[in-house]
Amino acid sequence: MIFNTTTSNPVPTSRRYIDALLQKNERLANMARLCIVVFALLSLPVQAGDFPTLEDSKHPQLQKALLKGLDKLSLTKAVANKQLSVSVIDVTDPENPLVAEVNGGVMMYSASLPKIAILLGAMQKVHDGELELTPELEQQLTRMIRHSSNAEASRVYDLVGAPYLAELLQSDSYQLYKKDSGGLWVGRPYSRGPVWKRDPINHISHGASSHEVARFYYLLATDRLVSAESCEVMRDVLSEPAIKHKFVSGLKRYPDAEILRKSGTWRTYHSDSAIVSRKGRQYIVVALANDPNGAKWMEQIALLADDIVFELADDV
Repeated sequence: MIFNTTTSNPVPTSRRYIDALLQKNERLANMARLCIVVFALLSLPVQAGDFPTLEDSKHPQLQKALLKGLDKLSLTKAVANKQLSVSVIDVTDPENPLVAEVNGGVMMYSASLPKIAILLGAMQKVHDGELELTPELEQQLTRMIRHSSNAEASRVYDLVGAPYLAELLQSDSYQLYKKDSGGLWVGRPYSRGPVWKRDPINHISHGASSHEVARFYYLLATDRLVSAESCEVMRDVLSEPAIKHKFVSGLKRYPDAEILRKSGTWRTYHSDSAIVSRKGRQYIVVALANDPNGAKWMEQIALLADDIVFELADDV
């Protein structure tokens, strides 16, 4: 026995032995606790803070290629007059996006493209238990996006609520509309109903900037809109576009391309946005235009984005 139970005084050498043993065991316990913590941290999924901002991810070579390509398409004047904005982001490595933009922060009327914001609002409410993702609602969302149904967009917009959606787009979680620069905005239903509120900066009812739309898709591609499960639903809704013009028409030469997409058209305003996956690469392309030839521009820009992404990959 280590302690003498018949006397109140322990054996001195036994005391030293016990103290040394306890200290050694404590060190081992602390090391074990540290290993558990480190293992737990390494096992965690990548969080929002682990992804860079698009503002910090500008790529000079991709930017140069975009500008050169737009010049070849005779679109430099449209860029200078702020009649055209384009964002291209290679997200093949989502933790290291490569960004090129012209007029990325310029907000334009974008017709049906901002219906993606209504999709986000609906999925946020589903996630928070305020709406149920019934088969009927899922069909409404699909018709709103794939077929660009104004009737379904107005119904879902009413379900989500205009004030709620505006607050969500400006929230710290998403910041898809910024009070100093604008972004993605839906201020009225897609019907002849009254305007609830135009955006505070540019006074647009259905507006977007190519940069914030690109951010929407980047968040979607990295499972950071609402939840991973919600992103899966949204990606499915955005797939298989039923309207085959603009980006879809431009990329028809690549039948292997998978396109998640939403476009918009009203008078001279043309917009398109997509995540494109092809031959092991994935990129985001967004273009907004105010010109009668805008639809043709969209076709050309889709091909330009594909070309410069793959050319850059070949150079790396």
